[in-house]
Amino acid sequence: MDDTSQCPFSGQASKCPITNDNGSFDPKHFNAFDTSYQLDPASALRWSRDNLPVFYSEEMGYWIVSRYDDIKTVFRDPILFSARNVLQKITPATPEAIQVLKGYDYGMDRTLVNEDEPAHMERRRVLMDHFLPENLAGKEAMIRRLTQEKVDQFIDSGRVDLIEGLLYEVPLLVALHFLGVPEDEIAKLRTFSVAHSINTWGKPTKEQQIDIAHDVGQFWQYAGKIIEKMRAEPNGKGWMHHTIRKNKELPDVVPDSYVHSMMMAIIVAAHETTSLASANMFRTLLTHREAWEDICADPSLIPNAVEECLRYAGSIVAWRRETTAPTTLNGVQLPKGAKLLIVQASGNRDERHFENGDDFDIYRDNTAEHLTFGYGAHQCMGKNIARMEMRIFLEEISRRIPHLQLADQDFVYTPSTSFRGPEAVWVEWDPAQNPERTNSQIKEQVVHFAVGAPQTQDVARRVKVVAIEKEADNILSVVLSDARGRALPNWSAGAHVEIVSGGFNRKYSLCGKSSTSRTSSDHNSSDHTNDNTSHYKLAILKEKNGKGGSQYFHDHLREGMTLKLRGPSNRFHLDKTAAHYMLIAGDIGITPILAMADYLKDIGKPYHIHYAGKAFSKMAFVKRLETDHQEQFTLYVKSTGQRADLAHLIENLPQDAQIYACGPERMIEELVMLTEDLPEDSLFYEYFSGTDTLLDPEKEQAFDVELMDSGLQLTVNHTQTLLDALESAGIDIASDCREGLCGSCEVLVANGKIEHRDAVLTRAERAANTRMMACCSRAQNGATLKLSL
Repeated sequence: MDDTSQCPFSGQASKCPITNDNGSFDPKHFNAFDTSYQLDPASALRWSRDNLPVFYSEEMGYWIVSRYDDIKTVFRDPILFSARNVLQKITPATPEAIQVLKGYDYGMDRTLVNEDEPAHMERRRVLMDHFLPENLAGKEAMIRRLTQEKVDQFIDSGRVDLIEGLLYEVPLLVALHFLGVPEDEIAKLRTFSVAHSINTWGKPTKEQQIDIAHDVGQFWQYAGKIIEKMRAEPNGKGWMHHTIRKNKELPDVVPDSYVHSMMMAIIVAAHETTSLASANMFRTLLTHREAWEDICADPSLIPNAVEECLRYAGSIVAWRRETTAPTTLNGVQLPKGAKLLIVQASGNRDERHFENGDDFDIYRDNTAEHLTFGYGAHQCMGKNIARMEMRIFLEEISRRIPHLQLADQDFVYTPSTSFRGPEAVWVEWDPAQNPERTNSQIKEQVVHFAVGAPQTQDVARRVKVVAIEKEADNILSVVLSDARGRALPNWSAGAHVEIVSGGFNRKYSLCGKSSTSRTSSDHNSSDHTNDNTSHYKLAILKEKNGKGGSQYFHDHLREGMTLKLRGPSNRFHLDKTAAHYMLIAGDIGITPILAMADYLKDIGKPYHIHYAGKAFSKMAFVKRLETDHQEQFTLYVKSTGQRADLAHLIENLPQDAQIYACGPERMIEELVMLTEDLPEDSLFYEYFSGTDTLLDPEKEQAFDVELMDSGLQLTVNHTQTLLDALESAGIDIASDCREGLCGSCEVLVANGKIEHRDAVLTRAERAANTRMMACCSRAQNGATLKLSL
């Protein structure tokens, strides 16, 4: 049943219409407890993302932050944007509730999630070891055993609430095992955990606050008793035993009050969010049946599917911060002491970062860049054990009950600004169709996954070659469709896909003509999307001095054959707000420029295309450009004596115009030089081939890096890239091309000299010495780099 037919709040009336369209969005009176936000936080803030990404809600007393980049900016600076208010009650406690808590000597203090620097990082470093990937790998067998035992109990029943049957108790048992807490009194812990969550992030009535205060007070006392038992076991295993030992060794870093507060907070953090995220995951996948069937057929898709579920419907909706000084965020002035509600669920759907952000796509190649785990100094330490649990849950259920279906039900959610998950997920199946009825080995045919973020190289959809045509000398245009006849994801001008076949994987810009384009009145107007999803069109230049991929595709691609495809992705977005657009292409760089021109024509924006090439016979899509873009198109053919005078073009650039360029390195470097005195957002460019960024171990020097946000020291040896070293240490970092072309693996550098090898940063950006691409750039002369990671 659709959410709109049932109020998400327990015990309330059934009609809860969503009213978050453009006309009714009222920033002044926005309230995170309103129905639209509670039903779907990302959709409720869509208008904000597109029009007012940072705004003040008088009704809440909070500044709401809804865009991906702005949320990441807040997370990146834990000093300016303090975490001190994370555990403050969003709904003020009544005097009666406060009095009840006093009766239990309740004294919740700072924990890892709500303390400032330098205390936070000092404690985090001391307590981090148990969360490292190599120390989590041994937990898989325990999680698998607990999961199988629970599934065994209901697999022949044909109907179960997955939360009651699996997704609540197993995460709690895993949390207790990880902490080293005895596994008794689970029912009591469940009551306490829910009460703590509602007390901090919910909206209990005055009457409910009394009951909740008693539960929270009892939870506090219960946590204290557990700590005393654990202190009597000095050699006990688990993270809380480790914390207690550190309390004894380093009482100034890990004081008594901190141990008690963390005992209470970690039980909630370690299992409540995982339980809710897992419930959201099954509901989402079973609603998107094609994705479920793909996972059942190919379990290697599970790690990426879990990340996409965390992005699309994560259990962490929003977090809070408070400014420690006046500042500006996306052009909005914030005073000192400003309270911020940073809505990760909204950022996770931001189409400026995630192509087709409102679509659920388990093949998405950058889904692990979601903000559900936070980012930076306060990123969730338990992210990898949560991933491990969710992957095992999904792998076990999809293998043993692939014919599972959602039962007809109304999904009910507990009101909360920050956490979201249904109270029940009822599923049904026919036990007679259970695969293990005919194959007793099914239960033992488990699939194991590496600890950490998924590798995008493992994820690709199958596509079929529909047509191949010669566009110019050594240039083929290729039309692709989904191999199973499904719609392909929407794509926006500037997007590219990656083709995988014959041991090669190469990226190519999409250049098909859109059938329709979204306009400013569309609800996702933040982007310019090509809605022709029945097929993709791209062009492949056979490169004489390439790495063999283009030669292979020219020689082996045939109509009807099946390939693998990753994407679409877009690191070359077109800003729709400019007054005029100058589009410059060199040789095969015409492909993304063509898509941009098509879009700008469709929406009626002024533009002009300047297309330069060596010879007419080597230039693709000329006839279509002449037909479709006529007066907005100028051709420069070197063999006929024509050459694009870039200096003249820049000198005569219309006011408030933007330049988008794609082509050879020489052309881009000239444009960068010519536009040095223009405003920063005047030139956007993309190389269609990279400089030589390959690692040469015989010439490389090892260097050290200090990760300031994580408290780690790493050595990048001469046989690996910085990206390799970061991934080996369990640091989540986005990556795509691994050739210094796309900019996805950018890291911030606080100190140290960089040897830049990328094709992304401008000269000015390189000179600033504050950013580098982890996939290719290194430290100069083996120096030490300090990174904001």
